Amino acid sequence: MQKAATHTNSRTFDLILTSMLIALVFVATLLLNIKLPISANGGLVHLGTAMLFIVSILFGPKKGMIAGAVGMGLFDLVSGYAVWAPISFVARGIQGYLVGKISWSNGRNGNSFRFNLLATIASTPLMIACYYIWEAIIFKSWLIPLASIPGDIVQTVIGLLVAIPVCVMLKKTPFFK
Repeated sequence: MQKAATHTNSRTFDLILTSMLIALVFVATLLLNIKLPISANGGLVHLGTAMLFIVSILFGPKKGMIAGAVGMGLFDLVSGYAVWAPISFVARGIQGYLVGKISWSNGRNGNSFRFNLLATIASTPLMIACYYIWEAIIFKSWLIPLASIPGDIVQTVIGLLVAIPVCVMLKKTPFFK
């Protein structure tokens, strides 16, 4: 009987934690963003990317994937960017998974500064490619989506400049030891 109760408590905690991580990505994307004046589709720089990196590094690929996909997809749905929701769900889910998978590879569990940095950088071309292809389909042009790439790069750089130091500090707390 004790084992069943512990299993239920563990699943409940996991569900609550995952929901909170989704909410953190959503809120960081919603409340902390700047529309770039690069072009009509020049992009949105937000701290949701930093939060996606933080979640993936601290909690691994599964939680990173779910928090990124649902948090940023939900942002698009409620913020007037519904056309972007499907690709945000896919691209950010893949990005969260990839960051978590690299930073948690070989038992590192997000504890390697170099692998965390590598993970955030390695996830960027895939995310950019996903959005590029989606925009090419939407705008029926392979040229127009090029205007979004600088914004995607800026957003990633800001995200990793915030996330990496935050993860270093959080990894020193008792919760993550």
